[in-house]
Amino acid sequence: MGDSDDGNRYKSPVLLEKLVKTSFTGLKAGLIMIKRSYIHYAEMNSPIGTLTIGKSGKGICFIEFGSLADTRANIEAWLKRRLMNVDFQKNEQELKPALQQLQQYFQGERAAFDLPLDLIGTKFQTLVWNKIREIPYGQTKSYKNIAMEIGAPKAVRAIGGANNQNPIPIIIPCHRVIGSNGSMVGYGGGLDKKEYLLRLEGAIQKIS
Repeated sequence: MGDSDDGNRYKSPVLLEKLVKTSFTGLKAGLIMIKRSYIHYAEMNSPIGTLTIGKSGKGICFIEFGSLADTRANIEAWLKRRLMNVDFQKNEQELKPALQQLQQYFQGERAAFDLPLDLIGTKFQTLVWNKIREIPYGQTKSYKNIAMEIGAPKAVRAIGGANNQNPIPIIIPCHRVIGSNGSMVGYGGGLDKKEYLLRLEGAIQKIS
């Protein structure tokens, strides 16, 4: 009976279509898992140490504090959590606009960046990151300010988590986010780097 039932279900057009769709979906998911992407990267020296900048086909997708050799494991783990396996290709020409704009920023000659970005994160994280991008050069906002602006006044802790997961520091200026009491609080690159960036922008005298 079991064999007969199995044979009959393949004769049903509806069941057969469902089976094909299910199999294709599983195959497609498997292909997504093993799909490899190429990320161009370049390293640069800066007043706060070596920076590694990565760019996908859509735009700048990460800035890491340190060389690729020092940060590669963290970058790969971050991308794999988002079902992405990548190959890194050093390409300073591809990153030239970003390198130039970052140099201008550190020289005090640029207050805003004009670069395409590829924000890799959750819907909530990208909402927070885009709101952080609106904080003007030389100014700061608290986590509470941002929570109010996105219409989620009770999400202060979640705002802090998204800020901490910002993959493109400096360009997405998470260093401009401070505590409600005016303190600098944490920063992924270290408070010394956050302090340097705020001093560079002339905002340090406004906070404790």
